[in-house]
Amino acid sequence: MTSPTPLTPRIAALNAVIAVFTKATALDGALAQDRSLQALEPRDRAFARAIASAAVRRVGALQAALDALIDRPLPDKATRARLALLCGAAERLVLDGAAHAAVDSWVSIMDSHKDTQRYKNLANAVLRRVSSGKALAAFEAADPRADLPDWLSARWTTAYGEDTARAMAAARAVPPTLDLTLKPQTDTIALADAIGAEVLPLRTVRRRDPGAVEGLPGFEAGDWWVQDYAAALPARLLGVKAGERVADLCAAPGGKTLQLAAMGAEVVAVEASPKRMKKVAANLERTGLSAELVTADLGQWQPDAPFDAILLDAPCTATGTLRRRPDAAWAKQDGDVANLAALQARLLDAAFEMLKPGGRLVYCTCSLEPEEGEAQLSSFLERTPEATVSAIAADELPKLADALTPEGSVRTRPDLWAQRGGMDGFFMARLVKA
Repeated sequence: MTSPTPLTPRIAALNAVIAVFTKATALDGALAQDRSLQALEPRDRAFARAIASAAVRRVGALQAALDALIDRPLPDKATRARLALLCGAAERLVLDGAAHAAVDSWVSIMDSHKDTQRYKNLANAVLRRVSSGKALAAFEAADPRADLPDWLSARWTTAYGEDTARAMAAARAVPPTLDLTLKPQTDTIALADAIGAEVLPLRTVRRRDPGAVEGLPGFEAGDWWVQDYAAALPARLLGVKAGERVADLCAAPGGKTLQLAAMGAEVVAVEASPKRMKKVAANLERTGLSAELVTADLGQWQPDAPFDAILLDAPCTATGTLRRRPDAAWAKQDGDVANLAALQARLLDAAFEMLKPGGRLVYCTCSLEPEEGEAQLSSFLERTPEATVSAIAADELPKLADALTPEGSVRTRPDLWAQRGGMDGFFMARLVKA
């Protein structure tokens, strides 16, 4: 392994961005696979992640700034050079990096690779001017929908209208908050005061600066777990009682399993991936909560007895989580929506069969695509006469009346609570079996 240099975090960021845009690799996975990055101090690893995340999150606006300074676009084959300029612009415009260090570093990176050496002078000229004049104006004026893949921007505009789609895209352009779900006995106010956070309705604690969670008070004691505010709603809407037999289907990484267990339910957590199930087990161990873990394909697994209540957080395109995972948009294609909607329909049918008569089921997806939410619910009700919607009332969602749909389901969006930092996009519906 080569010794780390001051350029290493930036090179690691560039390689990760290349993997995201050319191979649809997850950003976390690309960074984790970079051995040179693992040799660095946590501060340098965080710097690499910050550059890569900023470049992916604001790709459209950053490209607009670069286009304002470059007379002729780089050739299609100059991918590495183009994305190196993007990363350099991200460091200057999004992270507000010092001009001298950023420019010199990215010029050196250009000069160090045979595919980019010819562009080092261009990098020097462009990155020195990218945070001022017409480049800065182009960055600030860019439509936030330009940060999305074209297919997704078009989808959101069609489904929600131009203004709402733009607001959603703008909300996901901002780094996410850190949201914590607390065990019932944890002192909410004391924890919020200790970490400089605010208390949201339903006892979620939100901190604007995520930082390293392992060092926060209560982590080792298992007093809380990380869970976006919207992601914590489905388990609460299920309304389980102590002693009820409840299934959390597609359970990883386990936040909803922890919630249900903390409510006193007898939880069976089902997850198809052994690797992801290890995360559920680790979270249960840290928090001191318990659940029966079943590693199985939900389409083939059958419980030994029906459940009082079921939570199905179905696999989806995850377009509602782009605040936290901006790279997820580039790992999907338009055709994935229909494919995943078909899978969701099969899983929803299978889950409903596992429910006791009179039992309830909450179906949810972290997708903003109607086919995975509203349309999925409508189709299910048409083919399942014994299923009815248990409408979610406004008092179940304090200060979130805008998320309620006329049909009694819930649609959260990234732009809801924008002044508080937003939330993930989810669809949720509560069903009862006749």
